[in-house]
Amino acid sequence: MKLSHYTIIRKIHDSDNYVMVNPLSRQADIIVPGEMEAIANGKFDINILKQKGYVLDEQEEKSLFRNAYLEFLDRRDNSEVQIFFVPWYACNFACSYCYQAGYDNKGLLTQEVIDAFFAYITTHITKPKYITLFGGEPLLDYPAARKLISHFIEKAKDHSLSLAIVTNGFTLGSYIDILKQASIREVQVTLDGTKDVHNARRFAKGNVPTFDAIVTGIDDALAQNIPINLRVVIDAENISDLPHLAQFAIDKGWTRNPLFKTQLGRNYELHYCQADNSKLLSRASLYEKIYKLIIQHPHILQFHKPAYSISKFLFEQGTIPQPLFDACPGCKTEWAFDYTGKIYPCTAMVGKQGEEVGTFYPNISLSTTAVEEWEKRDITSIHECQHCSLSLLCGGGCAAVAKNKHGNLLKPDCRPVDQLLSMGISLYFEKGIPINENNEANSSYNCSM
Repeated sequence: MKLSHYTIIRKIHDSDNYVMVNPLSRQADIIVPGEMEAIANGKFDINILKQKGYVLDEQEEKSLFRNAYLEFLDRRDNSEVQIFFVPWYACNFACSYCYQAGYDNKGLLTQEVIDAFFAYITTHITKPKYITLFGGEPLLDYPAARKLISHFIEKAKDHSLSLAIVTNGFTLGSYIDILKQASIREVQVTLDGTKDVHNARRFAKGNVPTFDAIVTGIDDALAQNIPINLRVVIDAENISDLPHLAQFAIDKGWTRNPLFKTQLGRNYELHYCQADNSKLLSRASLYEKIYKLIIQHPHILQFHKPAYSISKFLFEQGTIPQPLFDACPGCKTEWAFDYTGKIYPCTAMVGKQGEEVGTFYPNISLSTTAVEEWEKRDITSIHECQHCSLSLLCGGGCAAVAKNKHGNLLKPDCRPVDQLLSMGISLYFEKGIPINENNEANSSYNCSM
């Protein structure tokens, strides 16, 4: 009996049981020790394993892979494009972990550049799209900045394009009247903990505390029906404060608001940041610490439900998502532009010298060679991924991280998806921890043979 190359079996975290997953056949099961022993000894009913897609002959597996890959390409070709625009790299913060600290901020945005940007994306990006204002800090608090952001919003309205905004949130409250004029998908704001913890990490220049102003901005935005995506950047310095931040958000009533959602970001090495890496956590260690915190403080799940690879999706949807052939949207469903007139593959590369793939102002140009290299990057073009059973859960990871680490786009940024899956199955399926405000589990999928 030979299991499919993509069949993954891992011991469930803090359990005697195992999880068996095949993302190609889109099947998952919890198996008990006796079943695991029978499978390991080749004594388990092979017809059951074949029926569920854990055992596939070579041709059947190739056919499934080919069809799933073609479906993936079709979905990607028809996907909406996210277009980032950086009006400046200037920022009013002096965060301890800023990865843009070494970026050049010479020159000024003009209305002419804004007009050229909209002309370019209208002509050259014909798919459905939306724009994300990025930085630096796009909502700087001085008259010239407000005038330019107002003009940008007017141009977006003229082109019937919705906007997302990534901001530190310090001046969000003062920008509400301007933002109300736009079709806002969401405003991403970062809080790294409760007041003292956040203020020690994310302070305005001059060491000015920022927590209270950000909280007021979030309240004002939600009051005006502007969706908020609250991001927490986590490392060893602030992870222990997560339960307190979760309780703060619950007490504020944010978690009950359908316009409020959250994300946890890992603080990691990228470009110019992190002279001291001692506080950084690996992806696996970060999510193991979060796992332990949730066990001790279940209310965290009212604030944020970590994905743990496909575990959360499986728990909530009762099925496995489509195979992930590519985790990198660069030059496919994501582009980044800045005020200097340059075009970049993605938000992780925007502003980094030498990573531009073209220009939209004052002249239009695009390096087809560079773009094609980004376009072809998926698990079928990364040698290591072709031999990895985890590839359809990992998707090759982030191209920017891979290039930063290996100097080559066609290298993997490996994700510990099997370890995350092991923790997630334990958390969502085995621990019985309530994950909604009524203290109830809500799985529609029992995940067992």
